[in-house]
Amino acid sequence: MDRTGDEYSVGNGGHDMGPLTAAAAIVGKKWHPRIVVELLRDGPLGFNDLKESVDGISDKVLSESLDDLQERDIVHRTVIDDKPVRVEYSLTEWGEELEQVVSAMDEWGTRYLDRTDESGE
Repeated sequence: MDRTGDEYSVGNGGHDMGPLTAAAAIVGKKWHPRIVVELLRDGPLGFNDLKESVDGISDKVLSESLDDLQERDIVHRTVIDDKPVRVEYSLTEWGEELEQVVSAMDEWGTRYLDRTDESGE
């Protein structure tokens, strides 16, 4: 398989990073795919509901992850003017497009884990 840039889009096209690196910067972070999956499945969600859905994440890491995803135009933050004021997080159009990516990662990961379980590795 040719991996010089023809098979995979690894050139930078004048950007600071190539397309593959840009995608990996989003889905390659530990909690980002989990946040995206929860918002795909149950969103929009408030901070506490999202934290409860993403088992094991701390408030600080969730807040930092949401800030990063907002900066990358994956997550949208909406302030709801109820009493008390609350915040909801939802996916942008770009975030919704990650459904195919996280589904493919999940399928591949399942096959990989099954293979390693079978081989004892």
